[in-house]
Amino acid sequence: MPTTGVPFLTIGLLLLSNIFMTFAWYGHLKFKTEALYAVVLVSWGIAFFEYCFQVPANRIGYGYFNAAQLKTIQEVITLSVFVLFSVFYLGEPIHWKQIVGFAFIALGAFFIFSR
Repeated sequence: MPTTGVPFLTIGLLLLSNIFMTFAWYGHLKFKTEALYAVVLVSWGIAFFEYCFQVPANRIGYGYFNAAQLKTIQEVITLSVFVLFSVFYLGEPIHWKQIVGFAFIALGAFFIFSR
């Protein structure tokens, strides 16, 4: 694979992984009456697909990105997906304090990627 495609493939796979991860970790919050064992088993099943995208993303991306950069990309994507999930799936409003906190995390990401 040409090196120029590595960032796009890595980020795309991490995005897919995070969508599954977010549903695995937080999707059950809308089903408070379901038995805990059931939501744990369903969450594990969803998490399997998270790993099917996460592991290849890190394998493909490592070398083009270092480990700290891969983790930073992961966290920025995680927060982005989570904001959309919490607003559109859980129906929770986003507060300005959350935006400020995420902006500080983005600032940290800037320093991770600066040369």
